[in-house]
Amino acid sequence: MRAAAVLCLVLALAACGRDDEGEKRAGGEGSVVATTSETDLPAWLNPTDGTDPARWLAGREAGHALPADDPAARAMAASLKTAQEGFIEDQRMMANRTVQLGQMLGEIGRQEPYTALLDGFGAIAARRGRHKSLYGEMCQHYFNARAQGADHAAALARLGEKNTPEARP
Repeated sequence: MRAAAVLCLVLALAACGRDDEGEKRAGGEGSVVATTSETDLPAWLNPTDGTDPARWLAGREAGHALPADDPAARAMAASLKTAQEGFIEDQRMMANRTVQLGQMLGEIGRQEPYTALLDGFGAIAARRGRHKSLYGEMCQHYFNARAQGADHAAALARLGEKNTPEARP
């Protein structure tokens, strides 16, 4: 079961780059056409979705669309914005990966609030300084640690050890 979950994550990460390329081809140079209204709660955010990633992520966690001024949506926006500073991926991709990780954690009975994941990963990435991290990679390592029995704090501590500038070649 764990291998299947990891395989799903790897396949999803492999598809990430294709989204961006398809966006450039489909909409012309750098243009994005919104295809999702703010009242919809799509399963995933595509490059052409007009949905705010933080509001979508908060809505996914709540189980229904939330208004932009909802406290959970505002908190998610702050967490996502802060976390993004340490990662290469954009907020849309980070939101998708967070939901994916949340589903995988749910399958093994170890759910965490999305803001806890974003804030924890963001704090680890911030310690790397100007060297940005890969959000998808951090999600995978976190999931592996949780699947091996580590609680949230212990999994973050392991990630922190792996993601310090001294630990990188």
